[in-house]
Amino acid sequence: MAESLLDMYKPFQKYLEQELFKKFDLQSVSIPAGLERQLSERGKNPAFIQSWCYQCPQLRKIRYTYIDAGKSAQVFNSVIYPAHHYDLPILGIDFLSFGDKKKNLVVMDFQPLFRDEEYLNKYIEPMRSLRDKYDDLAQNLGMKFYDANQYFSKYLLFAKTEPNTVEERVWLAYIDYINLYWEILDEASPLNDPKDIQRIVKAQKDYDQYSAERDPAHGLFSSYFGAEWAERFLYEFLFEDAKPLAVSSK
Repeated sequence: MAESLLDMYKPFQKYLEQELFKKFDLQSVSIPAGLERQLSERGKNPAFIQSWCYQCPQLRKIRYTYIDAGKSAQVFNSVIYPAHHYDLPILGIDFLSFGDKKKNLVVMDFQPLFRDEEYLNKYIEPMRSLRDKYDDLAQNLGMKFYDANQYFSKYLLFAKTEPNTVEERVWLAYIDYINLYWEILDEASPLNDPKDIQRIVKAQKDYDQYSAERDPAHGLFSSYFGAEWAERFLYEFLFEDAKPLAVSSK
């Protein structure tokens, strides 16, 4: 499946792009100048990062990023935010390989905005069968940077695995999880009450703030592209509704 030894997650990116353009009427969203792509020649391996961002009536922000640092790192990250008139979870995808693909970490989840029983039964329980199907990819690894009970579901796929498993099991799980998310979105009823919509607006902003303050990739971005660029990338693109701690504490 992989295009080459160094294109670990390119097929995952291409599949998502094809699905998005096939299913939705996408509009490109501009990325702040200087953050769309960047090349770093620090260290032994040059690193190239590129990002894409879209929106459509059902999804207010679709972003994905690919980091190609040759044998030292291959990273594919995507976060999809529903429009504010839908209360669906956020779709989060994070695939990382380091050290000539010897260390592979995969994370995939419908990230719940709320924890009440009705919400979890409606949006998270449909994942149960997939979680059981891919039980080998749900390894109950400890979370160093996040609270597992905050913005993660109990059916999270979270695993350290081998390249062959990525190309076979992770690939199949990826397709199944994305298709299930589309199904849930298709069945969702838009919210009409302004109070309900404002509740979603706040919940998504809170998600951005929480995520920005804990994002472990910030160190990776800094090491390749410098602290100033990494800070801009984090707060102006990845989690644009978050405020830097120095600002939010004022």
